[in-house]
Amino acid sequence: MPLQLAPAPAPALRSVLAALSSPTAVREARTPSLRNATGPLVAEHPLPLHVLDPVITEPGGLPRARLTGWRFHIRTGEKVAAAGETVDTPDGWAFSHFCEGPYLDSTERALRQADALTTPYQPHLLSVPGLYMLTLWLHGDVAADAGTAQPAPADLLIPLAPAPPGIAAHRMHRLSDLVPVLTLRLAPPPLLGTTA
Repeated sequence: MPLQLAPAPAPALRSVLAALSSPTAVREARTPSLRNATGPLVAEHPLPLHVLDPVITEPGGLPRARLTGWRFHIRTGEKVAAAGETVDTPDGWAFSHFCEGPYLDSTERALRQADALTTPYQPHLLSVPGLYMLTLWLHGDVAADAGTAQPAPADLLIPLAPAPPGIAAHRMHRLSDLVPVLTLRLAPPPLLGTTA
């Protein structure tokens, strides 16, 4: 069943398109594949980018997620050359930067995995900075507003490669099953000289 992409804010898309049409922005980007691209560059697959807050405020609860930006895949022909990211500023959505690397191919692979599911999902990217981890978050509420969407127990996470040691990339996990592993790894170590 096709994924239900959340609509990106029009100013976010406009800011990426403006950067793509700027020879200076493309030439100065730290993305050789974007600088060397031939043919038209197309921004597609808008994915809301969230950061996971590892603090759980209620017993048995789930961590919260905070929308920090939007990522657009920049395609040239059949190839994804880079990603363009936007951030929310006091003046609205603004272009942040272009990037490339293993997460691009991994995101494309995870989107294909998710697209093969029979249940509809709304795809998001969910970053876990304390673990240097990025996941494709498949949110079960396909009508949710991307800005206020929050993790739900039945949502799915697909860790992107490279994933942290002990967490398999491209293996689907129910959010409620993976959160205890993440929170355990993110917990501060016990102080020396203290007992549990």
